[in-house]
Amino acid sequence: MKKLQIIALLASIFLLQACVHKLVTVPVKVAYKTTKGVVKGTVAVTKAIIPGGDEDDDNKNDKK
Repeated sequence: MKKLQIIALLASIFLLQACVHKLVTVPVKVAYKTTKGVVKGTVAVTKAIIPGGDEDDDNKNDKK
């Protein structure tokens, strides 16, 4: 009887491991994608506000 309880306990641990993995990884993926989108939007706004920012670097290289 003791062996059956141990086997049932080990089986439930392995079955619940997949659920715990999903509970941890899904919010992390959502947070990563949200942050990635916000950063891309910030970069786009910054480039729109500061036009020709890259051209200044090109002009410095041409003078050398």
